[in-house]
Amino acid sequence: MQPNIKAAGVALGYKFKDKELLKRALTHSSYSYENTEWGGSNERMEFLGDAVLSIIISDYLYKKHRDIAEGELSKRRAVIVCEKSLAEFAKKINLGDYIILGKGEIANKGHEKPSILADAFEAVLGAIYLDGGINQARKFLFKIISNASFANTEDYKSALQEIMQQQHNKVIRYQLIRQTGPMHDRTFLYEVTVNNKKLGEGEAKSKKTAQQLAAKQALNKLSNAD
Repeated sequence: MQPNIKAAGVALGYKFKDKELLKRALTHSSYSYENTEWGGSNERMEFLGDAVLSIIISDYLYKKHRDIAEGELSKRRAVIVCEKSLAEFAKKINLGDYIILGKGEIANKGHEKPSILADAFEAVLGAIYLDGGINQARKFLFKIISNASFANTEDYKSALQEIMQQQHNKVIRYQLIRQTGPMHDRTFLYEVTVNNKKLGEGEAKSKKTAQQLAAKQALNKLSNAD
């Protein structure tokens, strides 16, 4: 049984004038492939939603942080709009319960997959933009995104991943170079490479922090290269 489109609209907290837009936004390609008469998937709407998301977040960051340089603004935006963040936003509104999936994706628990959740979230944002304009899209987005989402922008690994995803055939690797000190007080040195080219390194008392510092250095290097 497929999700109820009307119930989905209620859950989203936005009343669509054109409910066909919402139906399309919730339709994964796996379902439209199995049901050609359905009328297409949310892929084109996801493309639009991605652009709407970018302009809303860019506008917010530009106006909120007038003293921050372009490179740092790009990093902060990358963390907010990355797949991991979008999937979390989708979970906040139980969007997975309303995504229309094909039989194969249902069997594979597609409603829990971060990529499917993130894509559907962008598609819904695109649908709201088409139905009600940029202000309604902004209102919907900011009801879901908490202030913590903007404050917690020091996830440099996610930011680096997001930037590299925009370029084809870029492989990121984090490698432990050395660890020093006794077992109870270790220090870890990590380096990050992109296509085997070293872009940064970081040293800290935890592996995760060392990797984050390496990613931060890589982002700084990329910003200075622009």
